[in-house]
Amino acid sequence: MRGTLIVMVKEPRPGRVKTRLARDIGVISAAWWFRHRVRRLLRDIRDPRWRVVLAVAPDRAVATRALPALPRIAQGTGTLGDRMARALRAAGPGPVCLIGADIPGISRAALWRGFRALGDHDVVFGPATDGGYWLVGVRGGARLPATLFDNVRWSTPHALADSIASVPGARIALVDELADVDEAADLPGSASLP
Repeated sequence: MRGTLIVMVKEPRPGRVKTRLARDIGVISAAWWFRHRVRRLLRDIRDPRWRVVLAVAPDRAVATRALPALPRIAQGTGTLGDRMARALRAAGPGPVCLIGADIPGISRAALWRGFRALGDHDVVFGPATDGGYWLVGVRGGARLPATLFDNVRWSTPHALADSIASVPGARIALVDELADVDEAADLPGSASLP
């Protein structure tokens, strides 16, 4: 069955996206970096093995022209875990993986390893170098463990460990470790912008 790849994105408005990065390089540059990163990411990850859906925040931005023309859903309200769970459930049957849009090292091969891991695992994570994760996947939205994302300390080095602990007894796979971009030091090659 063809998988669904959900990409969590924010409307690329200065001051509303990549706020930690903006402290280092400015709000305009951070928004510019994010807008171009999203376009490059969406171009690089297109693959017939999965359909791509954008989970957009804020909800009113679902109709924005600032993002590429792909199927979209609103992220809704709540914690990051609430929003990710809602997006995963919306995917319907079949394998579903969810990623952020700020991972420069992502590749179709890494994504495929995530989807393949769901063949014999309940949940898959792509660890990030900062203790979080760039990918989370489940065998199907209807199979989303009810406790997934409970008691997770988001934006800390504990996010991955907490997420794994939130699904005791689940068969968990880990795939490629990649870096996301939160601050200027995280930019590839410590360059300022693409």
